Amino acid sequence: MGAIESVCSDTSRRMQKAIDSLKKDLSRIRTGRATPALLDNISVDYYGSPLPINQVANISVPDARMLVIQPWEKNMMQPIEKAILTSDLGLNPQNDGNLIRVPIPTLSEERRKELFKGCKKTGEESKVAIRNIRRDANEKMKKAEKDKDATQDEVKKGLDEIQKLTDKFVKIVEDLLVQKEKEIMEV
Repeated sequence: MGAIESVCSDTSRRMQKAIDSLKKDLSRIRTGRATPALLDNISVDYYGSPLPINQVANISVPDARMLVIQPWEKNMMQPIEKAILTSDLGLNPQNDGNLIRVPIPTLSEERRKELFKGCKKTGEESKVAIRNIRRDANEKMKKAEKDKDATQDEVKKGLDEIQKLTDKFVKIVEDLLVQKEKEIMEV
C-alpha cells in the first residue's frame, strides 16, 4: 500500500472513531423514551469495585416509558437504587424487593429544546474533530509529496479522496443529529 492509500485508510478509520464516539454520546442523552443506554454512565459499588449497572443486573424495557432492573444478587438492590437516585438523570427508581422499576418521565418542551441544543454542540464538536483529522491527512499528503513518496498527481487524488471522506462523515454527523432531534422532540 502506498503512502497516499495508507493516509486515506487511516483517515477513514479515525473519522469512523469520531462517529462512533458521537453515537455513544448521543445514546446517553435522555429522550422521553426508555433505553438501557440511559444507565450506561451509572456505576454501582460491587464489593469495592465500581461496575456499570448492566454488569450486576439485567435491564429490560417492557414499554417506552419504563426500565426494569433485576439484580443478579439481592444485596445489590439498595446500591443500584441509590446510584440511579444520585445520578444527574432525574429518575426516580421504585424498589419492590425483587425488581427496580424506573419510570421515564415525559420531558417538557423547554427541556427537550435544551437537550437538543446539547446534542447540536456535541455534533459540532464531532465535525471539528473530523475537520482536524482532514487537516492532519492533508499535511501528511503534502509531506509525502515533499519527501518524494508520492507524485503530485497521486497527492491531488489523495486530497480529493480526503475531502470526499470529510464530506461523507460530516453528512453522517448531520443525519445522526436529525435522527436524535426526532427522538427528543417526539412526545
